[in-house]
Amino acid sequence: MAKGDPGATPRGKRAAPRTKQPGNTAADPDLVQLLTPDGERLECATGPDGTEYRVDFTDEEYRGLYRDLVLVRRLDAEATALQRQGELGLWASLLGQEAAQVGSGRALRTQDMVFPTYREHGVLYCRGIDPIMPLGLFRGVDQGGWDPNEFKFGIYTIVIGSQTLHATGYAMGITMDGRTGGDDGEAVIAYFGDGATSQGDVNEAFIWSSVFNAPVVFFCQNNQYAISEPLERQTRIPLYRRAAGFGFPGVRVDGNDVLATYAVSRHALDNARNGQGPSLIEAYTYRMGAHTTSDDPTRYRMAGELEAWQAKDPIDRMKLFLAKQQIADEGFFAEVDEQARAESVHLRERVLAMPDPAPVTMFDNVYADGSALIDAERERFVRYEESFEGSAH
Repeated sequence: MAKGDPGATPRGKRAAPRTKQPGNTAADPDLVQLLTPDGERLECATGPDGTEYRVDFTDEEYRGLYRDLVLVRRLDAEATALQRQGELGLWASLLGQEAAQVGSGRALRTQDMVFPTYREHGVLYCRGIDPIMPLGLFRGVDQGGWDPNEFKFGIYTIVIGSQTLHATGYAMGITMDGRTGGDDGEAVIAYFGDGATSQGDVNEAFIWSSVFNAPVVFFCQNNQYAISEPLERQTRIPLYRRAAGFGFPGVRVDGNDVLATYAVSRHALDNARNGQGPSLIEAYTYRMGAHTTSDDPTRYRMAGELEAWQAKDPIDRMKLFLAKQQIADEGFFAEVDEQARAESVHLRERVLAMPDPAPVTMFDNVYADGSALIDAERERFVRYEESFEGSAH
């Protein structure tokens, strides 16, 4: 799939006819699903407010989504391996959440703005950003900064939930500047996890966005755990239902279903661009790995739970669908695997080649207009380094 707008008018050969059945599960009738764990394609699904969700991709676009999922997972796995080998200080893996990120990331239009947490590597990839960029932050060789305006993608946010306030303020500015009201309008999407919904910042963002009708989509990746805290200790009701209390719509989507995630995200973003205000998407998914590489999930969850969710793997179900519909063959799958392997090797080589910064640069970019105190601290540090024979700074 091209890294442009996958919502454009489809072209080329169509996939085989779909099975016409409702895209909601018996266990959760409000869960929007278009692709079952067995790879069965569903015609449409209905949200809690009666909205019908469907997608209409070409075969090439279906294959593109699969390629995205595989590449994102392989690059993420490479980063995890680098951390385990001492080449990164920390890494927050997205293992199991690829469909939630690729589906929503591909639903974005060029003009839309993204406010991520520290785990949106798949969304970053879909925005066409070099995957090496966040690795400088986790390797500790730079401050993890890039120009958000250039990429329409904010800087990774470590403070839990604070990016939702940033997103709301930005979205309010869009409205004030008159950049909504049509398909060429601008929308904002803010990513966060289920744990962040317990933070005051997130709830404040809900209030402000609702009152000011801000064009923002709150995208919650409910991966079942806030580090080690399970969902049932965070909420008495499904997270998407919280939206009603703030005065805007909420919907729960199968976050392991890239097609449903795309359809729900596209609808919400279109509504935001057209001036219909905020909405909440709860992507019901699962974090198959650790919270970060400093976490041990075996201490707080059972192996059987992980196995149950592995049966719902987002990549496996997409591969089954492509094979069943004869959209892709073994040659295609092998070619994607080889591309993923080559790109991960290239990423590793680039990470290892990153130069270590001079220690004195820790004083750079602390204050925009400088600081006498920082200048004095820098001078003392330089003298300290120079006290060691043969030192360089």
